[in-house]
Amino acid sequence: MADGQGSDSDFRRIFGIETEYGLSLTGASAPYAAGRVAMAMFRPLIVKHGSTNIYLPNGARLYLDVGSHPEYATAEARDPLTALTQVLAGERIMTDLAERAGKRLAEDLGRPVKVHVFANNVDAQGHAFGCHENYLLDRRVPLDMIGACLVPFLVTRQLITGAGRLSSDGFQLSQRADFLDEAVSSATTRARPMVNTRDEPLADPERWRRLHVIVGDTNRSPLATWFKMASTHLVLNLIEQACRRGRRPDLADWALADPGTAVRAVSRDRTGRVTLELQDSTKTSGISALGLQEAYWSACKALVDQQEDIGVDRSQALRALQLWRAALDALDAGRWRDLADWVDWAAKLRLLRRLSRRGAGRDLDEALDLDYHDLSAGRSYSGLISHGLMRSPIDDSEVQRAMVQPPQDTRARLRGDFVRAADRGTRTWSCDWSHLVLGGSHRVEVDLPDPFDHLGPSRYHSLMDFLKSAAEPGA
Repeated sequence: MADGQGSDSDFRRIFGIETEYGLSLTGASAPYAAGRVAMAMFRPLIVKHGSTNIYLPNGARLYLDVGSHPEYATAEARDPLTALTQVLAGERIMTDLAERAGKRLAEDLGRPVKVHVFANNVDAQGHAFGCHENYLLDRRVPLDMIGACLVPFLVTRQLITGAGRLSSDGFQLSQRADFLDEAVSSATTRARPMVNTRDEPLADPERWRRLHVIVGDTNRSPLATWFKMASTHLVLNLIEQACRRGRRPDLADWALADPGTAVRAVSRDRTGRVTLELQDSTKTSGISALGLQEAYWSACKALVDQQEDIGVDRSQALRALQLWRAALDALDAGRWRDLADWVDWAAKLRLLRRLSRRGAGRDLDEALDLDYHDLSAGRSYSGLISHGLMRSPIDDSEVQRAMVQPPQDTRARLRGDFVRAADRGTRTWSCDWSHLVLGGSHRVEVDLPDPFDHLGPSRYHSLMDFLKSAAEPGA
């Protein structure tokens, strides 16, 4: 690592997910705007912090985004399992805010009301909002290789990670597919890409870029959330290794001719048999979505078999490959119900099929479709959990701990400890992902440029010693 760039098998990575949530209120005597619900949820934070944009002691960021969407961005995590725990902690925090807001609104309105928080990606008016995955990526990987090598994987992984959606075209695998236009670009609203190229690494820009993936659905299934990060990590390993060695990744053979058309076609065919056109038609006229996933699985398995260090605990990689293989086999055999204990679209479709056998109409189907994503007041997904019909790789105690404790092996530990200590003091303070500021007559600023550094520079420890001494009695 003398060149400062790392070896071709340095697969360390930082993971994070930003989730935007939809809001509504039921029980009021008249329509109640989502913006008013959002302000009721954030009222305690505004009173305490004077802002709707705060960093939490667990290292995460909580804020009110454009369109009255509460957003929770997880703290930096070194592996998919830790990132998942942070995602679920964010869901719990949102639910707690909703319950408190519901009680206050019931008092203000003089009637029972419920605040609904939706972990989905499209509302009844057709407005889309996102679940954005972030992966720290080697700067030597050119963006054209992301379009060629990663996008075909992202387009077809919805066979496993899609959240499911009732649309005018019937049942679809993905909630996001119909709202994406381009493969890779810097746009966010005019033409939504699958991968956003906004260059904000929050790390050494000479070595890293932050890959911002916005094609994915918001999953209710913890195992699906974990799987999409773990499998994407393995694909990125393949791309990084090839680019570090100065060669074209073999995965580039699968570059899609029209990713936008492909992502919508895959969403409408849960068999995975739809044929996708490739850029290089001289190699093959096309390949099925299921065939592409098979190709990626084989390449990732070969990497794990050959590499001892793959950047995350080996058991996580092996578990991802095992789940992936089982899912592809089930889809190939037409046994989608085998996936209903961890794949969201399959779990939702099973519920809808049961509802249809009872003679339910379209209105009830749409209600169930939305209820599945309701964190605070929904019954369908919570019913699956209570009956042991959905799998999760972590238990509740880990989620409870993640609500107050940051990951201990990343920069999030430093920021979280600073927020907790500063919040007890009397001096003004602020922070962002890589910068801490303690205000007052002697302003102190500390930069934390390395997301892998969980120990911190000496200046950080001096700051924390000062905060500790200032909080002691008689100080």
